[in-house]
Amino acid sequence: MGYEYLLTGLPELRVDGDAPISMEDLLTLFAESLNEKDLEALRVLQMHNDDETILSLQEQYNDSFIGRPDWWDDAINRLSEEDLRTQLLYEYGKQSKCRFVREWFAYNQDLNNVMVATICRKHGFDVSKAIIGHNEVAEILRKNLPQKDFGLAGVMDNLPEIMAVVEVDNLREREKRLDALRFIWLEETTRFNVFSIENVLAYYLQIQMLHRWSLLTVEEGEKVFRELVADMKKGVNLDA
Repeated sequence: MGYEYLLTGLPELRVDGDAPISMEDLLTLFAESLNEKDLEALRVLQMHNDDETILSLQEQYNDSFIGRPDWWDDAINRLSEEDLRTQLLYEYGKQSKCRFVREWFAYNQDLNNVMVATICRKHGFDVSKAIIGHNEVAEILRKNLPQKDFGLAGVMDNLPEIMAVVEVDNLREREKRLDALRFIWLEETTRFNVFSIENVLAYYLQIQMLHRWSLLTVEEGEKVFRELVADMKKGVNLDA
């Protein structure tokens, strides 16, 4: 099913501009326009706000061997509570029936793991307790922390751009550049899916980023950075 009328009626986005529509209005429009299958894909993208579902999964895996994923025992013994919930979120997203959603969660897991590895190397933290997941990028980061490119050359297509961003000291600027990378990824991933659900979901994610930045002041950005470093010292997740 195509979404020609929906997508052509949405206001144009700019990575350096303000969100042209409120999240509430956008979700209302999507609820009225998307079929149930595509609404389910949207719900998976909203999982980061669904603490109840994530907690339910955690309790399910703790209480029963049935349906428990292979990575669970390692994660529960190695990760902090917050990092464990983050891995639950990633793994849940990567099981979506929608290919775009699976790729989005996988991309963000790799991107965030590179950022975490950079902070671990800079501050001397234990990377083995901070990297989330066991895919190719995660395993390479655990083994090659001292290498300048973490041994990821040829593995991540946009590694030079990511490494340029991680060198930015100002947290707010760095986070905005990371979101710019996400914008580019979304545009490239949906380039040949005109009027598809992929374009609808990408628009939602881009609006979400623009709204987040409209609320974050310089002072808040500095506060977040201090909290991130403090959390790393306690073994807490960096992907909040």
